[in-house]
Amino acid sequence: MPMTATTVLTARALLLDMDGTLVNSDAVVERCWRRWADRNGLDGGEVMKVVHGRQGYASMAVLLPHRPMEQNHADNARMLAEETADMDGVVAIPGASEFLASLVGVPHALVTSADVALSSARMAAAGLELPDVRVTAESVGASKPDPEGFLKGAAELGVAPEECVVFEDSGAGIAAGKAAGMKVVGVGPRAGFHRPDVLVRDLTQVRVEFGGDGTIRLRIDG
Repeated sequence: MPMTATTVLTARALLLDMDGTLVNSDAVVERCWRRWADRNGLDGGEVMKVVHGRQGYASMAVLLPHRPMEQNHADNARMLAEETADMDGVVAIPGASEFLASLVGVPHALVTSADVALSSARMAAAGLELPDVRVTAESVGASKPDPEGFLKGAAELGVAPEECVVFEDSGAGIAAGKAAGMKVVGVGPRAGFHRPDVLVRDLTQVRVEFGGDGTIRLRIDG
């Protein structure tokens, strides 16, 4: 449920999804995936219900369950190249730049289903700084909703999973964060359908305080 007053969450590290959380890339995602749907004889609207948050090959496996996985991986490589070449309409989520600036000195990592090239291009197109610690598609063997990416992010920061807070927009990402044993802040309207612990409209509602004892306090305004 949306918060109607200030909510405070505590953590020792923050794990941040990219698409839909820091960067609004919905326009290009929709363009690329609707073209893919047309090529494969699928309904574009139904495809869009599946693809957010997952790596491309994992979405393809859901949508075309009988297709060989090698073909999904090959198709995914083409899709990533197509998405990386298209930055039209990619912008920052409101409050993202200020939110990231407030994380200087705060343990945090980017955990994204995009690969290095795509995540670097989209963050640059949105005018956002990349976190020093990044878990990308190349870093994991399983896509969200598997918790591997978030667990790896926590390990790289040296923080126990239960002491991390995840920021996510998609059903697959929220499920991954919860499976990792982490609290989840849902960002944007898509997140509201998937029961995050706290829901915000965008990142303008989040303030970060970092104490000398290493405790992060997230003040979330309703």
